Amino acid sequence: MKVVVIGAGTMGHGIAQVSAMAGYTTVQVDATLLQASAGVERALGNLDDGVKRGKVTEAARDAAAALLSASDDIASAVADAVIVIEAVPERIDLKHSILATADAHMPSHSILGSNTSSLSITDLQDTVTHPARVVGLHFFNPVHINPLIEVVRGRRTDDATMTGALAYVERIGKEAVVVNDSPGFATSRLGVLLGLEAMRMLEEGVAQAADIDRALELGYRHPMGPLKLTD
Repeated sequence: MKVVVIGAGTMGHGIAQVSAMAGYTTVQVDATLLQASAGVERALGNLDDGVKRGKVTEAARDAAAALLSASDDIASAVADAVIVIEAVPERIDLKHSILATADAHMPSHSILGSNTSSLSITDLQDTVTHPARVVGLHFFNPVHINPLIEVVRGRRTDDATMTGALAYVERIGKEAVVVNDSPGFATSRLGVLLGLEAMRMLEEGVAQAADIDRALELGYRHPMGPLKLTD
């Protein structure tokens, strides 16, 4: 089975990496072959680092590397894909264009995912012929380490798409939280709230920035305090 990841940046190369590690034939696509190849190289670098740290076996690295390739042609790459995931910058016009192109050339039964962290999945569905197969797949950075994926159901996402998306999440070894389409979904919405309240506390002189962050890191086991994260 084939996964296509469109966008070879910070998130895209990680999504391609975990897909290949799960045994999917994986194509990394970007505007130029040079950019797409750079994404593959970053994924391979992560795998090599995993071997050095004892987290990835050499056999697993080699198997994943053999499944990774690069392309600058969306239409041909997605023609036989079971899952296509866009991970391009958070510009609604760019995502509309990418999703429309992928939708026009991929099999009608395949899943079309968006890695957006804040844009409406329902709005993204407006630009495609098959809106029922569009779903949010919000990965977290670094993708190869963070276990969470928000699976976001748009207004027209159907049950078959949700089932397939959740099966993909399970196969790549991640944990899913299912969220209905809403501004900021669950994680971004809660994160903004926490960050704003921390800023208000700093403004009011409740505590110093380092102590506010340390309170969340120690008391609630956040890996990074809200002010440090916002900064």
